[in-house]
Amino acid sequence: MSGGDMAKPLLGHRSTDGDLSITPAAGRTIGVLGSGDFARSLAIRLVCSGFKVVVGSRNPKRKAGLFPAAAEVTFQADAVKKTDVIFVAVFREHYSTLCDLADVLAGKILVDVSNNTEINHHKESNAEYLASLFPACTVVKGFNVVSAWTLQSGARDGNKQVLICSNNQEAKRIVAEIAQVMGFTPVDMGCMSSACEIENIPLRLLPAWKIPIFLALGLFLCFFTYNLIRQVIHPYIREQKNKLYKIPIEVVNTTLPCVAYVMLSLVYLPGVLAACSQLYYGTKYRRFPDWLDQWLQHRKQIGLLSFFCAALHAVYSLCLPMRRSHRYQLIEMAVKQAVEKKTNIWVEEEVWRMEIYISVGIIALGLLSLLAITSLPSIANSLNWREFSFIQSTLGFIALVISTLHTLTYGWSRAFDENQYKFYLPPTYTLTLLVPCTVILAKIIFSLPCIQHRLLRIRRGWEKGRYVKFVLPSTTGEYSSGETSSNV
Repeated sequence: MSGGDMAKPLLGHRSTDGDLSITPAAGRTIGVLGSGDFARSLAIRLVCSGFKVVVGSRNPKRKAGLFPAAAEVTFQADAVKKTDVIFVAVFREHYSTLCDLADVLAGKILVDVSNNTEINHHKESNAEYLASLFPACTVVKGFNVVSAWTLQSGARDGNKQVLICSNNQEAKRIVAEIAQVMGFTPVDMGCMSSACEIENIPLRLLPAWKIPIFLALGLFLCFFTYNLIRQVIHPYIREQKNKLYKIPIEVVNTTLPCVAYVMLSLVYLPGVLAACSQLYYGTKYRRFPDWLDQWLQHRKQIGLLSFFCAALHAVYSLCLPMRRSHRYQLIEMAVKQAVEKKTNIWVEEEVWRMEIYISVGIIALGLLSLLAITSLPSIANSLNWREFSFIQSTLGFIALVISTLHTLTYGWSRAFDENQYKFYLPPTYTLTLLVPCTVILAKIIFSLPCIQHRLLRIRRGWEKGRYVKFVLPSTTGEYSSGETSSNV
């Protein structure tokens, strides 16, 4: 990490209506109370952004070597006297150790960067608790959603947003100014009552992933049970054969592509339902149902889980020949061929089927990999909207079509073989074709010129049953009668 690169703000200084007013602040002296990992990272970032930094520690001689040489490390009381803006980088339970500095801290801005260990662990937020201990100070909540790694490596390698809240507008403006110079994007979250919500944000574990993960697990359990009945339970009941060895690899490998395939189709199904709703009501301004709105918002996570299952399927498939059971089966087939004196077991149709099946599967996995990579924020931010839409919509639909071909070549003519219906249950791949084929058929219908044109008009603001009347001026400069009016 070069100091010159860190010293360059990643965002230019600007002020827009409705946003926090930002002005340059480089050269200001900033205080940091604490000597932990976050305090060190914060000091490094402040120094590289052009600020003068004074660090307050209870053991300045022992901690001085951990901070950059440009930062002054001294006792807490001395550090507080040298600045008006102080970052409090200590845990909530240690706030009381600062009470001896209450007189010196009076009138200063305290920036609380702490987090809790559990969501809503205390009745009041850490920032509100700090404000109650130091009523003569102005407390601002901020920088708690930024990691120590982001502070050291720069805002380009992590989250750029810094959520800020306080009851004092001027204090928020000053802290926002500091965040801007450091290369972050300050976001005004309002008054101090928002501090509790801000402190809960870093503690939430993948909040946008809960529904997609439960969906994937539900599909996996359903398909796993279905395959278990067909591949293990049916042979045991009908033929008294023990096929339990298939469960760890073969049954799982049959289940994973089913989940990946259906999850991929579920990425594009809500778009189809949304288009149907717009066509039915003739407007884009009618709100979608909550379940559909949530579904649309989780498409990215569903797509990434689809790629994850497809990648696991590829790895499991590569491991199939390594199994001991597979080797025994090869030896058994060779012995059986020798006993029956067969010299040629080549089946041209099966050879071509497997070649096409594997080739199409590789292409589908490659397209899914491209979709997954471009969904990452660092990659998506480097694409313009047309590029991103082409990859996620057009190439995504092509990936769904190729995955369908992959599934069809796997099944081939076995869907018409009565021996494939175990307990009268159809092969698993026939069930997975229902949703993807519905999506593909709907996409084809929407691509028809008459449907596509109407849908495009709706998405550009046209509404069924509502007309705006424009009266065109005549050549004499006077407005003509309704005969020259135009209805849109």
